[in-house]
Amino acid sequence: MEIAPGVFVSSVNPDAWVPDDDPAGEMHELCRTAGAWAGVSRFPADWTEPFVFTVPERETILILEGGARIEIAEGPTLELRAGDMASIPKGAVTTWHLTTPFKEFWVIT
Repeated sequence: MEIAPGVFVSSVNPDAWVPDDDPAGEMHELCRTAGAWAGVSRFPADWTEPFVFTVPERETILILEGGARIEIAEGPTLELRAGDMASIPKGAVTTWHLTTPFKEFWVIT
């Protein structure tokens, strides 16, 4: 919620999550402005399918729960666990393999 021009505050309560189709899972959006999009994504414990995601702009992530092996096409493979951060460039084609339950905070700039 924008409480003042450019100031966003949110609480991630159980009712605040919406389905996310790209990639599948659920998302809670903090803000979406001309310069940044930020929020939290989560996947349930029974999620088993890897997914491909093309990064629309630079994406910086902080893993909050679970883990992810992120294969970057023509680049490295990242092995991330809770507490790890990474930043992936615009246009990178990534394949995500999750250890669930999984939750991440992300910022796209």
